[in-house]
Amino acid sequence: MADDNYHPSIKVSALDAGHLTLPEHLFITDADPEKRATVPSLSFLIQHPGSSKQPPTKLLFDLGIKRDLTGYTIAQQEHIAKRQPVIVDPDCAASLRNGHDHGTAPSAAPLLDPAKDIDYIILSHVHWDHIGTWQDFPSAIFLVGAGTINLLKDGAPPHYPSPLFTGDELPPSRTAELPPVPRIISDENHPHYIPPMGKSLPKAADTWSWKPLFEGKIPHSLDLFGDGSILVIDSPGHLYGHINLLMRVGSRRYLYLGGDCCHDPRILTGEKGIALYDDGCGGKRSVHVDTEVAGQTLENIRQMIRGVEGSGVEVEVVVAHDAVWREKNRHRFWPGTL
Repeated sequence: MADDNYHPSIKVSALDAGHLTLPEHLFITDADPEKRATVPSLSFLIQHPGSSKQPPTKLLFDLGIKRDLTGYTIAQQEHIAKRQPVIVDPDCAASLRNGHDHGTAPSAAPLLDPAKDIDYIILSHVHWDHIGTWQDFPSAIFLVGAGTINLLKDGAPPHYPSPLFTGDELPPSRTAELPPVPRIISDENHPHYIPPMGKSLPKAADTWSWKPLFEGKIPHSLDLFGDGSILVIDSPGHLYGHINLLMRVGSRRYLYLGGDCCHDPRILTGEKGIALYDDGCGGKRSVHVDTEVAGQTLENIRQMIRGVEGSGVEVEVVVAHDAVWREKNRHRFWPGTL
């Protein structure tokens, strides 16, 4: 699984992409019912140096929050009102241009130009705090999990009805869905797949398929570029089409970007559980469309981590809303690297 002769090539940098405020009792067990925490919605810049299978490529994983909140639907704005304070500056595009200190003068050349320098944008899922402003990236191809296009049109009721989404949230001519994940029980919420768009997609797209990883601890992974450097991980439970990324950033180091597999890292470590609360219909719900499946996704990640313990291999997991991680790792924000 690890090669001592491997020289790190994939570079990953964290990006500020807005903040939102979460009432803890909706997300973790044994929470103070009055406590609210302002947390980041992280984005990540991933730089692939190129190979015989792939030219040099820059990707983004998630775009965070729109800088203009009026760009959300009325229903989304009503939901966002419950997540105040919401901070939109800097958004993803500003972080790419200016870096983590956000001190670049307006006349200075940008570190990266969102309009020209980003090749692909991979969204973990399409909740409002991850979709960002796609118009900032007119040359990028968007890659999303299977079922996402239908989700944007029809929603994921009862917990996430259609007014919380909009069908024009992604550029249709530049958006491709990953192949559906084969499942023992067919899921009619994962039916849609946009055929590969020729040269616009990675060269490996013609052979994309889902395969087990880490001796099956991760049931479904997809090799994005066909070289083992960036693996898309099927991560069901939170929202239809939810995906994570696993990247090899050193000979014995992996970085796992967990999106919203959980909203607090203490759930992953087992210190806390997934909160359940009144669904308004006499039952209980969580922030996930399927709490049991989301729990299994977390267990898969835990098993992956436990499976490499003692082997000298490190897997660092970063979830999208980890405020503690952000404060401890400011030096790893663009132009720094993870």
